[in-house]
Formats: sequence, C-alpha cells, structure tokens
Amino acid sequence: MKGKLLVIGFGPGSFEHITQRAREAIQESDMIIGYKTYVELIQGLLTNQQIISTGMTEEVSRAQEAVKQAEAGKTVAVISSGDAGVYGMAGLVYEVLIEKGWKKETGVELEVIPGISATNSCASLLGAPVMHDACTISLSDHLTPWELIEKRIEAAAQADFVVAFYNPKSGRRTRQIVEAQRILLKYRSPDTPVGLVKSAYRDREEVVMTNLKDMLNHEIGMLTTVVVGNSSTFFYDDLMITPRGYQRKYTLNQTEQPLRPHQRLRKEAEPWALDQEETVKQTASAIEDVQNTKEEKAASRALAEEALQAILGETTSPVVHQPIESIFEVAVSPGLANKKFTPVQMTTLAEVVGEKGTMEYTPDHQIKLQIPTAQPDVIIKKLQSASFLLSPVGDVFTIKACDFCDGEKSDAIPHTEQLQKRLGGMDMPKELKLGINGCGMACYGAVQEDIGIVYRKGAFDLFLGAKTVGRNAHSGQIVAEGIAPDDIVEIVENIVHEYKEKGHPNERFHKFFKRVKNVYGFDYQDITPKIKVEPAPCGD
Repeated sequence: MKGKLLVIGFGPGSFEHITQRAREAIQESDMIIGYKTYVELIQGLLTNQQIISTGMTEEVSRAQEAVKQAEAGKTVAVISSGDAGVYGMAGLVYEVLIEKGWKKETGVELEVIPGISATNSCASLLGAPVMHDACTISLSDHLTPWELIEKRIEAAAQADFVVAFYNPKSGRRTRQIVEAQRILLKYRSPDTPVGLVKSAYRDREEVVMTNLKDMLNHEIGMLTTVVVGNSSTFFYDDLMITPRGYQRKYTLNQTEQPLRPHQRLRKEAEPWALDQEETVKQTASAIEDVQNTKEEKAASRALAEEALQAILGETTSPVVHQPIESIFEVAVSPGLANKKFTPVQMTTLAEVVGEKGTMEYTPDHQIKLQIPTAQPDVIIKKLQSASFLLSPVGDVFTIKACDFCDGEKSDAIPHTEQLQKRLGGMDMPKELKLGINGCGMACYGAVQEDIGIVYRKGAFDLFLGAKTVGRNAHSGQIVAEGIAPDDIVEIVENIVHEYKEKGHPNERFHKFFKRVKNVYGFDYQDITPKIKVEPAPCGD
C-alpha cells in the first residue's frame, strides 16, 4: 500500500492565517514531521498524530524520514512555516524522491499545499513594500556557498530589486547581514527604507522601520525578515510603500500617479510626485494665479500644523523617497491662433525630448511630449524660453482654435484668449475640447468638437454635444445663434463648470448632455443620424 506525502506551508504561524486545505491536510495525516518550533506553532491543530521533530539544520534528514514513512504506507505531513516551496521543505522532499527513482505515476502520492510566505506576511505589516519587482535571498550559507549568495546580492542591488532577506543572522552567523548592507550601499542611497519584521503574526511580533545605513543598529536574528526597498520606495506615516512602477506619468497641474493607472491624481490629493515640496510652474498667467493660491494655502496650513505639533509635542513621520525618473507629459503649440513653429522651437523640442523621449503631433494642433526626467521644471523653463504655449495632457479642458485666417479675422481672438486664461487645463470628467472658428466658414471644424463656437456677423453661434468619434459621429447641436461677444465667455464657462461638477468619471460630454437633457438652459435634441450602423468589432 502506497502512502502519501503532504508538504504543508502553514503561513506565518497564527491560526487565522493557516489555509483551510492546510488544516485539512494536518488532520488527514498519520505523522507530522517538522522543525520543533513549527510543530509547537500548530500544536492546537494536532490530535493523535505521531510527531517527529528535529533541529534547525536537519532539513535533509527530515525529508528522508518523511519519504521513508510514506513508502511504508503512512500519510505524512511535512510542515514548513510560510510557503513550503519558498525556502521550505518541498524542494528537498522532491530531491530525496528523485534520488530514489520516484515517478508520479507509480510512486507515493505527493501534494504541496501552499501557504502565506514570510515575504507576503511581513510586507502586509510594513505597508506595501513589494509592489514592484522583488526577490528573496537567504543569507544562510548552510546549503549555499557564501560566494554565490554575494553574487546574488550584488545582482539584486544593481538591478534595483526590492529585496527580502531570509535567515539574516544567527548566533554563529553574524557577518552575512553586514556584508549584505555593504554591497547594497554601493548602489543605493543610505536613506533607502528598510523594514525589519520579527515573528510576523506571532506572540512576539516586532516591526521596525529604519533605513539602509542604520539597519544594523537594530536587533536582527533568525526570526527576522529584512525587507530593503528599491530606489522609489518611501516611508509615509509609519508605512513602507513601493510605487507600482518607476515611470509614472504626470503633466502640468497634475501629479505622478502611483495609485490608479487609469486616472490621474488631483494636485490637492498628492502634490507633485509624492514630494509635496516641488511645484510645476505654469505658463498661462491665470493658471499660475490659481496654482500660487493653492500653494500659499497649503504652505500656510503646513506651517500651522507644524506649529501645533510643536506645541503638543507631537512628531510626524517624514516622507523618505529616492529620486526617480518619471515620464513628464506636456502638450506644446506655438499659440492658440498661431500654427507656425519657428526653427528655434523645433530645435528646442529635439533638445528636450532627446533620444529617450517621444513627440507626437495630435489632432488638437499640439505636439504631445513624453519625456523621462527627474527635473520637469528644467524642461518647462526651456520650453517657455522658446515661447511655447504649454498645456496639460489627459482629461482636461483644451481649446482648438483656428488660425483666424492668419490673424486677418481677429475679432474672436480676445475671447479665445480669455477662455484659455479662465479654463485652459482645468480637470474634467473626460477630455473636453472647445472648438473656436473666427468666421462662418468654420473651416477648422469647431462644430465637430464637444463644444463649438463660431464667430459670424459680429456674434457667436453655439454648438453642443458633437460625437467626435465613431461611424455614427455627428456635428454638435446648434443651441443658440447670435450670442453677443460680451456674453460668450460667461456662457461657455458656465457650461464647462456644470459638466465638471455633474459629469460622471469618463463620461464624454455628448453622453452627459444626452443624460441630463439640459445644460445651462440649453435643451438636448437627439440629432444622431437615423441609419443602421453595424456594431464595430471592438463592441463600441
């Protein structure tokens, strides 16, 4: 009669973190084989199983005994803390079986039951330090030559992995963690965040937040897992956090976005790339005024909070982060009406974009730049010095104006500039485009935009709700004719603010207009072409 091997990972050690399958497997077993500390951790789950417990360095003998007992017909549980396949017993059991010529079809049955690894359990106590590429390295040279371990630390340090060190130190092994720190400091800032977790989710649990240069000042032992962050890891409010990626995109008026890839964060929520100190200089004077007001309020609030904390004797955890290169996105154009780039501007674009960046001409009469950089303010200054108009990228308000016949039909230009000053770059539920044409020819297609205004016979015509893409695309609905020039800016501004306040996230303006039926007193009418259109392959 063939027996069965159950190689069980029971997680960090607390009962609530042991999986149901691991519990069942322990109950099924005739015999439990494991390191004596691990046997003690699951004592409350044991009934009448035979127990074989050995010391810390006797993994091979435990695997051999387990195979022997299973071949004798017993159901044997080989237990490991964490996950049995991560520095656990699974690999050793397989090695022993293979040496004996074991085959899955004819040999004893084997099931590996996964558990929560030390990396995962410790990470949950620290915050979210393992959100990017990471590796685990055991500093125990009991089964691996130290020379090889050194090479792995060197490679991980060079490649900027988040590193979780297992078995960092014991009574006799004290130099390995010192050497690991020395190697890491060759490639990483001394301020790199480090988390030390001892006995995660056990009675004597300890969690310490420190940094690479000071980590050895704290107690580290065999029950400690050492988690070293990468170049983007930071501390915030006693949490250790690694952003999901390095090249987070951000644009004017906005911030880097480490949290939600599909939605840019607002300036108020997280100013400028988690730094909360650097700011982006705006190009339009009105945007500068708005931004400066926000910064003054934020600075005043920060100063007041700092004073209050000093009075109360409280301290706050500083944000510690490493300088990283992110993708800075910005759209540039010669101006609202001006469509002609100068040689100096083209040269400047080539200089700031370089070999690693990209520039793409868009239907909005702008060139969109994506530039890997840690110094966006330098890029902004260079673009401004070349007299570019800079605009944010993403779900923002954008003006698409005509060239006003090279300035010959200029009556509408002051109103265009005023709208840009008041609304340009404002965050929207979805990208919102205002088309402006300076004469009744409307040759730049203002009526094909979300909002369109056409200057004709000394007044403006207003169009709303064009469907700008798709095979059933259509022009906007004309909702008013002959609007006085003195009124057009206020009307458009109110429409835009109503959409900003009431629009759903990712809801395009034409869908918003259809849903609410009335925007700033203008009623919706369905002017969708009455034709049968087969569904597009993408399902749109």
